Amino acid sequence: MNYRIEKDTMGEMQVPNDKYWAAQTQRSVENFPIGNEKMPKEVVEGFAYLKKACAIVNNKLERLDNTKCDAIKQACDEVIEGKLEGNFPLVVWQTGSGTQSNMNMNEVVANRASEILGKDFRKEKAVHPNDDVNKGQSSNDTYPTAMRIAFVLELQKQLIPAINKLKTTFEKKSEEFKDIVKIGRTHLQDATPLTLGQELSAYVDMLDKALLQVDDSMKYLVELAIGGTAVGTGLNSHPDFSPMVCEVLNEQTNTKYSFKSHPNKFHALTAHDGEVVLSGALNALASNLMKIANDIRWLASGPRCGIGELNIPENEPGSSIMPGKVNPTQSEAMTMVAVQVMGNHTTVSVAASQGNFELNVFKPVIAYNILQAIKLLSDTMLAFNDKCAVGIEANKENINKYLNDSLMLVTALNPYIGYENAAKIAKTAHKNGTTLKEEAIKLGLLSEEEFDKYVKPEEMTYPKK
Repeated sequence: MNYRIEKDTMGEMQVPNDKYWAAQTQRSVENFPIGNEKMPKEVVEGFAYLKKACAIVNNKLERLDNTKCDAIKQACDEVIEGKLEGNFPLVVWQTGSGTQSNMNMNEVVANRASEILGKDFRKEKAVHPNDDVNKGQSSNDTYPTAMRIAFVLELQKQLIPAINKLKTTFEKKSEEFKDIVKIGRTHLQDATPLTLGQELSAYVDMLDKALLQVDDSMKYLVELAIGGTAVGTGLNSHPDFSPMVCEVLNEQTNTKYSFKSHPNKFHALTAHDGEVVLSGALNALASNLMKIANDIRWLASGPRCGIGELNIPENEPGSSIMPGKVNPTQSEAMTMVAVQVMGNHTTVSVAASQGNFELNVFKPVIAYNILQAIKLLSDTMLAFNDKCAVGIEANKENINKYLNDSLMLVTALNPYIGYENAAKIAKTAHKNGTTLKEEAIKLGLLSEEEFDKYVKPEEMTYPKK
């Protein structure tokens, strides 16, 4: 590989000749050979949107000339379009302020902008990474701004559509199964009846609440730290810089949720409670997806020695030794995602608590874990929807068998013969292996006609006057 010499305030560095990055990026590459987790591409994209907006505003404030502004804008657009992929090599495990990722972006944009202006950036810098691309900014306010831009865009692009898709499927299934009466279960034991549609309606409401919780977190995420610079004072930044940058970002991203300047930049730099709120919403969604996936795989267990009230799609062989075995793999994948997201939430919570004095220095790990959670949740919901949920069918034969065999239908008799007598019927039937009707008649508590009149499972699925 060919190298060139780049300089920064620390001295000279050898940098790959075919890359746009410079000395500060190279120092990070060499100083932090930790793990395989690269800075998320969504953060890189967020940075590019931000640097473009900052250039436009600095130009409006007459702090950056037209020529440099146009070149920076074009370079940022190329980053957003993925044309400069391969120029952002830094890992998550670097400085906790994200300074090196900010400088990685500054160097790449500056060198590409210099090239756009007809200069060989290896020999001549027409655009400076600090003085031009980073003008009026600090890593301490740009990194949290870039990550929030990334969160908002990814929530809109990935998570919200995925939740809506799975929710719509369960709405359809709930309607399709609304008249199928089945036995309920509490404490893993038989309980009173409900309809299969009612059972699935809980999933619809869970997903609807997830949308509301994500939407609620947006009011924190749209408040951006840009303009706070090093410690929140805005040193070297124009007083109008922050609101103007937010205005340009809204024009660029066309987001449903409008970005705005954080009212207290000292808060914005040192605390990430907004990120904890978002992570909490993702954690709550993961908890509900765990419940949904477990329900589905239990209800579909079998096919002959389990519950078997549901039939789910058979997607792939389930065993390398047992012929014909098929497993609930989409449920298994979704439950694994759920535990990963729960772990991510713990990481985000602890990281957000580490805002010492004027700066939190756990920003990259916060960004990584939230973006991973968004990606995993979005992907697993789409896969579960397409490969499992849409193909769920009711096994009416098993459903009816369990319903009619259940001792908990005796609950319908409480208003007529009292709790004690109803319990006596149930316990006797269980002991003797007989039916509720047989024992009710044998014990002289009800006639056959009375039993049939009072015990109607379909009328036990809703309150009556």
